[in-house]
Amino acid sequence: MKGLDLAALKQYLGSTRELTGSMFAGGRSNLTYAITDGEQRWVLRRPPLGHVLPTAHDMVREHRVLEALSKAGFPAPRPVLLCTDVDVIGAPFYLMEYVDGRIYRDSLDLAALGEDGLHTLVLSLVDTLADLHALDPAAIGLADFGRPDGFNQRQVSRWKKQLDASHSRDVPGIAELHARLAVDVPTGGPGTVVHGDFRLDNALIGDDLNVRAVLDWEMSTLGDPLSDVALMLVYAGLPLQVSDGRATVPLKVPGHPSLREMSDRYAQRSGRDVSDLHWYVAFAAFKLAVILEGVHYRYVQGQTVGDGFDSIGTLVGPLVMRGHEALEGN
Repeated sequence: MKGLDLAALKQYLGSTRELTGSMFAGGRSNLTYAITDGEQRWVLRRPPLGHVLPTAHDMVREHRVLEALSKAGFPAPRPVLLCTDVDVIGAPFYLMEYVDGRIYRDSLDLAALGEDGLHTLVLSLVDTLADLHALDPAAIGLADFGRPDGFNQRQVSRWKKQLDASHSRDVPGIAELHARLAVDVPTGGPGTVVHGDFRLDNALIGDDLNVRAVLDWEMSTLGDPLSDVALMLVYAGLPLQVSDGRATVPLKVPGHPSLREMSDRYAQRSGRDVSDLHWYVAFAAFKLAVILEGVHYRYVQGQTVGDGFDSIGTLVGPLVMRGHEALEGN
């Protein structure tokens, strides 16, 4: 299996049973596999093949935050094992528990929930984000997981560096968007644990349409919680995968709460002021544009694994436009 040597993993685990596995669809960065020995099931995470940006894909950080959050009762998979020896499978990795649930990546699947079901699902996602931001980092052992002071300013600088590191083509308007974002950066309030890529298809959903587990913590740190809120809102306006060839954004599926209802729900549950998210939404659009440009870079270099990477680059331009619109109050 590309990216995972099951025989080497079996030897490392000391298993007497043959291991089988498959790679999860939908991943755009770190690679995620379902592993079983026929009796037990786990999920394995490892960095991507090839081009890896500085500070990204840190297995130790992911393992640490999952351990802290799961112990605190937050819906995050419980980690089982961390391996930093790159000689085992060719990269650091960790195993975590397998959580039953469904990932919603197709607009037709969202529509099949009915209007009430989709409404319940999205508000559960919003509530889960508010609950994450309610956790006291010091109380759960994550006091040194990041530096909240100056978080937004560092993010503006960091993601420009990430963009430069993944440069493979000219993207109209993206340099201008960064320049506008850097002019008046919010100081932000007290820091919380932030996920960094919070969206519907990074959550496992139960039959009751509530969130059973939040996945993909590779960009988590301590920072401004409004950055997570804004990114969630930007994602709601991006197309999901579709099985019939028609790209549909979640917001247009009947029953999906409006962006205002989502932000109001977060404000009610968290007690935070979300009345002015324009800069945050603009930055979220910029950050996501940079992430997808990095995926596009790896695609053109032939360093991606799986399907669906050929169209990722087409989303970058509209995100840049969305960022400019947000700064203009739209």
